[in-house]
Amino acid sequence: MKRESTDLPKTFVAFSDRFPELQEAHQQVGKALADAGPLDEKSRALVKLGVCVGAGRESALKSHIRRSLELGFTREEIEHALVLGMNSIGFPATVAAWQWAQEVLSKE
Repeated sequence: MKRESTDLPKTFVAFSDRFPELQEAHQQVGKALADAGPLDEKSRALVKLGVCVGAGRESALKSHIRRSLELGFTREEIEHALVLGMNSIGFPATVAAWQWAQEVLSKE
């Protein structure tokens, strides 16, 4: 399922409209990264969730949660992926990521 531009964060859309060449380059890098190894799409999605949680990237995490839902992940699978790093990143960071996730998951 392809997302409509209205489903995307307004800042992302505005930036992409202002700098379309940078958005195109960003998409090309994303494709190259996906093609760089043997992981399938669902495995890559889980990795990206973990990276976003560990880096504390709220907007990126929300985007990857939406993408994970599109790939068929359940709420429980997404939440499990989010909490797996708690021993590494700490309880407060994990709870923050869980809260960000709830904002997306509650809309589904």
